[in-house]
Amino acid sequence: MASKSTKARHKNYGYGSVYVRQTKQGISRYYIDYRDRNGERIQRVAKYATSWEGAVSELKDAILKEHVKESPAKKKPVIKFKDFAQVYLRDYAMVKKRAWQSTDKVYLNANLLPYFGDHELTEITPLLVERFIAKRVKDGVMKSTINRDLSCLKKMFNKAIDWNYLNENPLTKIKLFTEKDNVRGKVLSEEEEARLLSACPPHLKSILIFALNTGMRLGEILNLQWNRIDFEARRIRIEKTKSGKTRFVPINDVLFDELNRLAKENGQSPFVFTNPKTGMPPTTIKTALRAACRRSGLERIWCRDMRRTFATRILQKGADIETVRSLLGHYSISVTQRYVHSNEEKRREAVELLRKGDKLLHQGDMKQNEDEDRGVTCLFSVN
Repeated sequence: MASKSTKARHKNYGYGSVYVRQTKQGISRYYIDYRDRNGERIQRVAKYATSWEGAVSELKDAILKEHVKESPAKKKPVIKFKDFAQVYLRDYAMVKKRAWQSTDKVYLNANLLPYFGDHELTEITPLLVERFIAKRVKDGVMKSTINRDLSCLKKMFNKAIDWNYLNENPLTKIKLFTEKDNVRGKVLSEEEEARLLSACPPHLKSILIFALNTGMRLGEILNLQWNRIDFEARRIRIEKTKSGKTRFVPINDVLFDELNRLAKENGQSPFVFTNPKTGMPPTTIKTALRAACRRSGLERIWCRDMRRTFATRILQKGADIETVRSLLGHYSISVTQRYVHSNEEKRREAVELLRKGDKLLHQGDMKQNEDEDRGVTCLFSVN
């Protein structure tokens, strides 16, 4: 007669279970049931078990061996850099970055894809990145531009790790160039400003007047709406900023007059500046600005040079660096300092202040010595 324990056909122990079946010959055969480290269900005969206790012991051994053995290395998906670039743009840059078209997309199409495009991600080593840097330097590319490429590349590899394409980032130990010695860009003189504005078509002239009198970014100007302008308080509210923080920019007399003129011409549109063909804000002014520079006889001037000109001028008029930082919408003063430009004439005037100070001090010492001499003379005269 079968024992009481044998009559219990199935027992669950939490980490697995044991059950028994009778063969045609009436022999009890024990089975173990559990899941391996990958979650797959395993059901097999407990080869050496002749009792419940033996089957449970074999179940424990099987589970122990399953979880202490080394996990087989998971193979990473094989993908080329050019294909991963599309994944990065679609699933990250386009979702998380407002300016992805003028940053990540430009860096990829202009510089990164031509060099790394046909390489698989796993083939891009620190040595290959260093060779890319060396080539860019040899081509005469500015260090700040190379830094933008490397920052984009590093971010891409970090996302590749997050998405299980890579185990490590080849740019981890690669340092960016210092940008302390970079040329700060151009600051327009008043004469150059007049020449440039006179060579601009009306819509471009208004945009440049905006930039020169507010220091606003081009994207902030082109997408500005009338409901962000408070004519009574004479200030502009900028909400979709690069730093993510709302800031207010005062409206001076020059800009106030320009805004009133624009309101009469285009006040029916929600946007201050519109493309007459689409009714939407223009996306760029590069072509128009290049043509204006050519007509005015000036060297190439960039949109960001207007911000530099604005920052430099108000500093020269006595504004402090913290006020400039706030107006430009920078997160830190160190960023603002890259926009500040001091021309040769201003530097010379600053140095001359020391000479003037020494001269005044010297004159004061001479006067004091003369007074002391007269005092001594008077003293001896009295005696």
